[in-house]
Amino acid sequence: MDSKPPSPVPAAGVASRSVARGEDGITHEDLDRAQDRLQVALARRSRGGWARLRLLWLLIGPGILVMLGENDAPSMLSYAATGARFGLGFFLPFVVLTFVMAVVVQEMTVRLGAATHRGHAELIFERFGPFWGWFSMVDLFIGNFLTLITEFIGIRAGLGFFGIPPAWAVLGALAVVWLLVGTHRYWTWERLTLALAVCNLVFVPLALLTHPAWSEVGRALLTWRPLPPRGAETVLILLADIGATVTPWMLFFQQSAIVDKGLTPRDIGAGRWDTRLGAVLAALAALGMIVVTTPLYRHGISAGHFRAAEFAQALIPYLGHAGAALFALGIFEAGLVACVTISTASAYAFGEVTRMPHSLNRPLREGWHFYAVLCLGAAAAAGIVLIPGIPLEYVVLIVNVIAVLAMPPALLFLYLLVNDRELMGDRVNPRADNLLATLVVLVLVAAGVLYGLSVVAPGVL
Repeated sequence: MDSKPPSPVPAAGVASRSVARGEDGITHEDLDRAQDRLQVALARRSRGGWARLRLLWLLIGPGILVMLGENDAPSMLSYAATGARFGLGFFLPFVVLTFVMAVVVQEMTVRLGAATHRGHAELIFERFGPFWGWFSMVDLFIGNFLTLITEFIGIRAGLGFFGIPPAWAVLGALAVVWLLVGTHRYWTWERLTLALAVCNLVFVPLALLTHPAWSEVGRALLTWRPLPPRGAETVLILLADIGATVTPWMLFFQQSAIVDKGLTPRDIGAGRWDTRLGAVLAALAALGMIVVTTPLYRHGISAGHFRAAEFAQALIPYLGHAGAALFALGIFEAGLVACVTISTASAYAFGEVTRMPHSLNRPLREGWHFYAVLCLGAAAAAGIVLIPGIPLEYVVLIVNVIAVLAMPPALLFLYLLVNDRELMGDRVNPRADNLLATLVVLVLVAAGVLYGLSVVAPGVL
């Protein structure tokens, strides 16, 4: 398929409805994507280990971004609260399990995007009708907007450690989001965002600075012990940690990014490795965060209402001032990367459902609707964070819980689409993957039921 330079073939539902074609029917998006595919074709012709690594380098991106993007500010603060409240124990292997769940789910979006060349919202619209298409987009918009608010909360709190005023912190982050999308080139946007995303791994060396008891870490990972105490607080942390790893925006973002990147069925294997690598990196950062804040648990420091600056301040005795500063910067970075990816997911969904151009390869004059949704959504969320007196801590916890409760319906659409033989042909979900997906749904439903019990009848837990 890639033995010769491919003709520029637009992703279905994107360039085919372009309003800004040239006389030959070719758009900027077509040309940019063809250029990327040509590089892939040339890498496939080469032989040797370096050629294989170059090919993988050209194809990876969406999976790492979606996993590290989900290690956002509220997620990292949830992991921080987990370590400070429960220390080393049950939640270490539990967080690993949530990333396994994320891989199961996201690998289905890889296959769906590469096989159909259409985004998630667009497929829902076409296969289940306009009502469900618009419903999925509006539902995603609401969840994403609430999540964006929490990202700017994390940005504000992280930079607050350095005494930066909230307005400067939030507006500076918003400027970065706008500058990144201003490249009007998917490849450039993806690589710049990846460079920011890998900074999430700062929590791994920070964990080493706390000199953890490795025997306790190993025992916790192997035995799931000690178990946390029963109660509403444990259930809330449980759901927050699930919502920190498996959320609806991830489905929409990765599938649309795969389409925008131009991956084909031949690239599905690389897409899977991309997703698994992203999950490993994100899991290491998450576990690192739990280990980082475990000293607060050991010394009986109550961190129930800590934000990023308070966590960083409390960790100075164990990390030093430089380590605490890196901790605060890590929270800032987590919020910034998520602002970029989540606002992009909303813009993709809007374009797919409204049938308007929706690609980061579009120049502004062709895709201004796409860029307007992306930038204005982020700006509105940033503005809300600057409202005096808003209950920031409560918003952070609730958003992760909402993400868990919204996930089963989103997974149902994904399950039906990836098992649609008319749509997927011989690339429908294997039976083993269907079984794993069903288990993921059951876990999420059980988590939702537990949360309901914790609210309605907290004495039962």
